[in-house]
Amino acid sequence: MFSSAIMKLILAVLVSSLAVETRAQWYRFPGEAVGGAKDMWRAYRDMREANWRHSDKYFHARGNYDAARRGPGGRWAAEVISNGREALQGFGDSGRGRKDSEADQAANRWGRNGGDPNRYRPKGLPNKY
Repeated sequence: MFSSAIMKLILAVLVSSLAVETRAQWYRFPGEAVGGAKDMWRAYRDMREANWRHSDKYFHARGNYDAARRGPGGRWAAEVISNGREALQGFGDSGRGRKDSEADQAANRWGRNGGDPNRYRPKGLPNKY
């Protein structure tokens, strides 16, 4: 009987700590999302500053990678921003085409899923980026 009471106590402690941890995760989500949005903005800003040919896929992957590393909120922000950006670019007559948009989305998913953004890094892009 004594061991049954101890087992119940251990189980109660585990369930309680899991519930507390779950709530703590929820409270982190908004901060992760804001940080992820900043990561995406930094990648966009760097892409514009670098102005380097064939570097857009690298910056797509890098922004998503950095944002997703923050946690579920950052990953969510990266996905929303990436999908929104591609939808807006596809809506207008940008001349980019469906193939390029699909390639951008592949780079977005690659980075968001933890893939090394350097897979898309063009030769000669300064180390600053």
